Amino acid sequence: MDEYLKEALEIVKAQASVRNMTEEEILSMVDKLAKGIANIHHATEDIECERPDIDPKKAIREKSIVCLECGKSFKVLTKRHLSTHGMTPADYKEKYGYTKKTSLVCKSLARERRKKMADMRLWERRGQK
Repeated sequence: MDEYLKEALEIVKAQASVRNMTEEEILSMVDKLAKGIANIHHATEDIECERPDIDPKKAIREKSIVCLECGKSFKVLTKRHLSTHGMTPADYKEKYGYTKKTSLVCKSLARERRKKMADMRLWERRGQK
């Protein structure tokens, strides 16, 4: 509570330097601000700790993939995004029970990529060289 009180005192000090305030106003304002700052701090902690209640099997959807750490939807779960949660793709897959071969891409994009690779027929070009 000390840190919230210090922040509240700084705000009230700045307010008191701009206008005349009675002792009662100052005490009341400090109390309200300290409680408000504490409530805001605790509310943001609760939000950060919440994890979405999504079944990992249902997180990879047709047009999106849901990050099971933060609940945001993407077309591709990138290495960069996972690093914001302090994870690598391998860590993420292990934590949520995906196989190592599972790509963290929505189903439609994975299908598109597979078709494109099949159309390119790179395995035939390799044999010609």
